[in-house]
Amino acid sequence: MSYKISEDCISCGACESECPNKAIKEGRDIYEIDTVRCSECIGSFTKPQCSEICPVGAPVPDLSNQESREQLIAKWEQLHPIGETPKA
Repeated sequence: MSYKISEDCISCGACESECPNKAIKEGRDIYEIDTVRCSECIGSFTKPQCSEICPVGAPVPDLSNQESREQLIAKWEQLHPIGETPKA
């Protein structure tokens, strides 16, 4: 599943630069995560970097968008096709 940003977001922007898939953008009132690009950082890190860096814990799993580990790795590979080997 991808992550989403809850209403707890304080729009500090800390998460945007941490996302290896460039899935996070500033929205109207809070930051938003593009579910098409979010791979929970699988392929790049062992933990979702947005939730690791967020001072208020606003990035949370999006339970309405569940994906298997294989689907997340495939998504990462599509976003990083230059021959990088996925981590974690």
